[in-house]
Amino acid sequence: MATVKVMATGAVESMIRGLGPIYEQQSGDTLDLNFGTAGAIRARFDSGETPDLLVLPAAMIEALAKANAVLPDSVVDLGRTVTGVAIKQGAKAPDISTPEKFREALIAARGVSYSDPAAGGSSGKYFAGLLDKLGLADAVGRKAVLGKRGYEVAQAVVDDRADIGTTFISELMTVPGVTIIGPLPGELYFANTYTAAVPAGSRQRQAARALLAVLTDPATRPRWTEAGLEPAFPDLRG
Repeated sequence: MATVKVMATGAVESMIRGLGPIYEQQSGDTLDLNFGTAGAIRARFDSGETPDLLVLPAAMIEALAKANAVLPDSVVDLGRTVTGVAIKQGAKAPDISTPEKFREALIAARGVSYSDPAAGGSSGKYFAGLLDKLGLADAVGRKAVLGKRGYEVAQAVVDDRADIGTTFISELMTVPGVTIIGPLPGELYFANTYTAAVPAGSRQRQAARALLAVLTDPATRPRWTEAGLEPAFPDLRG
């Protein structure tokens, strides 16, 4: 029996927690699960913490593969998710059908929750740049409710600390009490692909590959979709 350490971003947390027990039952191994923002997980890895399976945005894994920090033949795209907009369940939905309407909704909101860019989240960094682009960095910044993780962004909406929350849809869906009213509109649309790889320093390479096989089993594709993630691995069922 082995302990297989996983370090992954919050965007895929629901799926790894959901499918992990299948691997544990099949193998008899135990999973040591660690989740955080992409920036935080990458910083832990760069500082010398070595998991057996690493899940980060595709661009980060690509850079690590070029640096021979992960095994190139283990790199697999898992899923793709988009940044969505959420309100409290039962609240009146603002019009976010166009970038200008979304800008107006942000201005009218009493509070806007999103991931703290300083925490290293991909969605938070993108949204902070988007506020600059929309000329709303100061106006929204004054009423921002920042969360370290996506679920904290959604919880701020549920708790009435923000009228609008925005982060990856796969993270918004894990919090009861929110309604997702759509992705960011038009040219503001933002999607990210999350990729898994076995680090070169993994002590449980074979086990990590077996876990990857469970995560990318074509039979799991509907579960990925239900969790707000578009499966990025091929459907080999014919």
